Amino acid sequence: MPAIYTFTFILLFFSACQGKKNPAAEASENTTLPDQTWQIFQDATGNYWFGSNGDGLFRFDGEEIENFTKDDGLASNTIRSLQSDKAGNLFVGTPAGVSKYDGKNFTTLPPVKSASNAWQNLPDDLWFNCNGNAKDVYRYDGETLYQLKLPRQDLYAAFGTDTTGVSFPGMNNSAYAVYGIDRDTAGNMWFGTVTAGAFRFDGESFLWFDEAELSTLPDGRVPGVRSLLQDKNGYFWLSNFVSKYEIIETDSATTYKKLPGIDSPLLEDMLPYYNSGLRTQSGDLYLTTYGGGVWKYDGKELTNTPVKAGETDALLISIYEDKNGTLWLGTDNLGVFRQEGKEFVRFSLSE
Repeated sequence: MPAIYTFTFILLFFSACQGKKNPAAEASENTTLPDQTWQIFQDATGNYWFGSNGDGLFRFDGEEIENFTKDDGLASNTIRSLQSDKAGNLFVGTPAGVSKYDGKNFTTLPPVKSASNAWQNLPDDLWFNCNGNAKDVYRYDGETLYQLKLPRQDLYAAFGTDTTGVSFPGMNNSAYAVYGIDRDTAGNMWFGTVTAGAFRFDGESFLWFDEAELSTLPDGRVPGVRSLLQDKNGYFWLSNFVSKYEIIETDSATTYKKLPGIDSPLLEDMLPYYNSGLRTQSGDLYLTTYGGGVWKYDGKELTNTPVKAGETDALLISIYEDKNGTLWLGTDNLGVFRQEGKEFVRFSLSE
């Protein structure tokens, strides 16, 4: 059974919008990527982009690596998300704002405060979170980056306690700070928060998931809803192995039903939460835990693959599937790992 780090320690890294540069994040003997490389993305031309936690953005074309920083126009050297629009522009989410790269230059998008009527859901919209201020989520419609607030709920009535965010220095203390964003197969947007549960937005109205496991736990730990996934059977998974959710649509209302999640002896000695995940092209769920390796769930069986360099566990931050169906892992201590067969091997640019 892989070692599972305490969730208080996990939270220190994952919830921080402000990046902490690692003094030891130097190029190692095998790779020029920093040890703290959190994000991975492949663009339409096949280039790989790697976002670090304090050392800027790296582009790899298969032969050469190029590093972009604030000196090149990035809003921050701390990278929190990478995505592109249909025109091929790259968008870089950082604690200091969202930067757009058009292939030549970086520009930072000025956010616009908006009334609630800016809550829309168009197919080409891009969404961002963790940009270092009190707003919850950002929507970019191709022209304007809107600052939006999730609808406030009676959190005390739902959870039986005064619910706030997290209190680490430099962090957003709002219970509504958004950790996870995803779009389901029907086009609805999903937002996971630090302690205010999760929200589904269909373009007109919100469905709020106010379950206790999605807020502060009885022992005080705060997992946060970091990853929202829809499985091949249409059920939704909200950052934990405990439950899955079924959406119930009727003529009069949209509701949900909570169902049992995964019952496996592999989960007995760990806090049953994952921090990042995806549904692969084949339909399997892949879920990662900080120091606990990669978990695969095919709808029936749960299996675990440790991720290590020598005897050192990789502290996993993100998982990404490229256009060839290969999985990549961003870590907090060992750079990047790439799937090779059934294992994950530390990625070297010299290969």
